[in-house]
Amino acid sequence: MKTIKYVVALFLVMAFSQAQAVDGLISVKSSYSAQETMNKFEGVVKSKGLNVFARINHAAGAEKAGMALRPTELLIFGNAQGGTPFMKCAQTVAIDLPLKALVWEDESGQVWLGYNDPTYLAKRHDVSECAVAEKLRGALAGFVKMTLTP
Repeated sequence: MKTIKYVVALFLVMAFSQAQAVDGLISVKSSYSAQETMNKFEGVVKSKGLNVFARINHAAGAEKAGMALRPTELLIFGNAQGGTPFMKCAQTVAIDLPLKALVWEDESGQVWLGYNDPTYLAKRHDVSECAVAEKLRGALAGFVKMTLTP
């Protein structure tokens, strides 16, 4: 009987842990400050010829509203050469484009660089076979590596 209780408890812990995960978000630790991380990532994106549509500083917005928020910045970027073929697989992918990268500092002071996994987006829009998603995934992983490598 004890074994069954332990198995049930383990199952509940695992189910709860998975429910807390952010589906489709790839998060990588950064050894730089949040601002340095975002500055470097933005520089990499621009060096690859992508357009930066917006850089949103959520912490600054919170401050203007009289609230505190740890460093949290969002970069919205992309280009038609990468996005259009993805949208041709499923036009609904457009709701998730342009691409986005988020840099934030967690409660322990660790800085993270995160982005939506394009292969997850392809699954979300029921076009898992769309080859563009894997290409975008590789490109984003490369941008992150260039950003975080000293």
